[in-house]
Amino acid sequence: MVEYFLSPGNTPFTVALGLMVVMTVIEIISASLGMGLSEMVDSFLPELDADVDVDMDMDGLDGVDGGSAPGSLVQLLAWFRVGEVPVVMLFIVFLTGFGMSGLAVQYLMHQIVGFGLPTVVAVVIALAASAPTVRFCGGLLGKYMPQDETYAVSEKSFQGMVATLTLGTAKAGKPAQAKLRDKHGQTHYIMVEPDNPAESFEQGEKTIIVDQAGAIYKVIDASGSAMTDER
Repeated sequence: MVEYFLSPGNTPFTVALGLMVVMTVIEIISASLGMGLSEMVDSFLPELDADVDVDMDMDGLDGVDGGSAPGSLVQLLAWFRVGEVPVVMLFIVFLTGFGMSGLAVQYLMHQIVGFGLPTVVAVVIALAASAPTVRFCGGLLGKYMPQDETYAVSEKSFQGMVATLTLGTAKAGKPAQAKLRDKHGQTHYIMVEPDNPAESFEQGEKTIIVDQAGAIYKVIDASGSAMTDER
């Protein structure tokens, strides 16, 4: 059995599961010391977003299909539950799904035809299988993670709060990710777009939520507004 896990065709999946175990142990130990790995990584995310420079000026690409890349990136991250669940937990789920899917595919191939798939093919299949796994499990984690019911906050109460752009450029029809802190000190990640179609907001700018249209929140510029209420 050990030889099977360490065979060349299974190496990527065995390494992924090993890394998953290491990260899980580190998360448990760091959390027991009062400083969880998830919290540390999430605290650096805004700075990392800035380094990636996903908010590059796309004005020169208006009218070109590639011009919607930043918005597509935001939607992709939102699809993977980034912002709803700590990134470290999502990565652990990904490693688990990737490793288990790959080993399962190789095992089935050995049982059916007597040999495994080429490593590259098996990796592609495992990646394809792990993507919906991350979304599904991330949704469960976000829904059932223990929370103090006293801190439950209605999204309607977000109106009037300050939201800071964290990823992407918010334009009319092209929402971007923003974060806000509610009255209980909890951080929420939401999608926002300007209430005024002529405006746009860049990463780092502060806005005020004035309305909600489905899952998208309408915002206005927070600078110089008497409504500003830092939370």
